[in-house]
Order: sequence, then structure tokens, then C-alpha cells
Amino acid sequence: MFVLVALYLLLINLLAFAAFRADKRAAEQGRYRTPESTLLLLAAIGGTSGAFAASQIFRHKTRKQPFRTMLWMIAIAQAGLMAWLYARALAAR
Repeated sequence: MFVLVALYLLLINLLAFAAFRADKRAAEQGRYRTPESTLLLLAAIGGTSGAFAASQIFRHKTRKQPFRTMLWMIAIAQAGLMAWLYARALAAR
């Protein structure tokens, strides 16, 4: 089970990273952009690390509000979920 979760997180983070990179290139070239809702969805389903990494590396969406706030809210919610799952696993021992 752990291997499947790790593989999923690796893939979704790579996908989020690639989506941010593609959107940055599209912005620079004046082409069709990836909707912010799609970028946030990729983060929400596990790609938060990839989204943050790409945002910093490509300097993309670093000052855009409310996008940044939403991305941080997703990260905080995910951290809370992970803490809750960890506490539950400890209690089950």
C-alpha cells in the first residue's frame, strides 16, 4: 500500500510541476493558459509540493492573489489531514 501511495504522490507532483511549467511558458508566449482551477486541483489531489517547487523555480504565480492564498490553504489542509491520519494510526497501535 505504501509503495502505491508513494508512486501516486510522485506522479501527481511531477504532473503539477509540469503543468506550472507549461502555464509559465504559455504566459510568456501569449498562448492559451491553464486555468487556475486546474492548477489548484492538481495541488489539492496531492501535487502541492510540485506546485510550490515549480512556482519558485519558474517564478510563476508567486504574487498572484487569491491564487497564492488558495494554494497555501490547500497545503495547510493537507498538513492537517496528515497529522490527523498519523495521530489515528498511533492511537490504533
